[in-house]
Amino acid sequence: MKVLLVNGSPRQNGCTHTALCEIQKTLDAENIKAEIFWLGNKQIRDCIACGGCVGKGKCVFGDDAANELIEKAAQSDGFVFGSPVYYAHPTGRLLSVLDRAFYAGKYAFMYKPAAAIVSARRGGTASSFDVINKYFTISQMPVISSTYWNMVYGSKPEDVLQDAEGLQTMRNIAHNMAYLLKCIDAGRICGVPMPQTELSEKTNFIK
Repeated sequence: MKVLLVNGSPRQNGCTHTALCEIQKTLDAENIKAEIFWLGNKQIRDCIACGGCVGKGKCVFGDDAANELIEKAAQSDGFVFGSPVYYAHPTGRLLSVLDRAFYAGKYAFMYKPAAAIVSARRGGTASSFDVINKYFTISQMPVISSTYWNMVYGSKPEDVLQDAEGLQTMRNIAHNMAYLLKCIDAGRICGVPMPQTELSEKTNFIK
């Protein structure tokens, strides 16, 4: 079993990375493989709703991290998506990648558990946390919770390492992720079938 930890910060080793490392360390102790995937700090395209990805399983733009995320997601069993909070919102780079990866490669994420984590100096964490979670709830993904909202505080990694409750929250995310992945695996072994999804109804609000 493998969990992909996505770092949506433009800073490779900042506060978000520090929180993800706490999750990675705990997953390792649970015998769950975990990989931190940094989206980088180069330009990332927005989705332009061109429809070119339909039926292809990948975005038509292949010059940034979106398709690489889809490929890694297909080989993963669970996810943690992390973002710093700079202006009461997740980073634009994370949201641009998730818009395109979830639209073009939804198959790689469906039914797999996921958690959102955010880091901030002070405010905007709750709204940012909510934004990221919406990708999971439109993709039939179990949402991993913890003992507090999934956030750490600090303006630099050294501050995050002093946030004892925040780090505890990260560890409990990892424990809950490991538990659910093992339950899913046990269900698969016992022959529990995947859910049957209905997709026939589409409400038109303009009528």
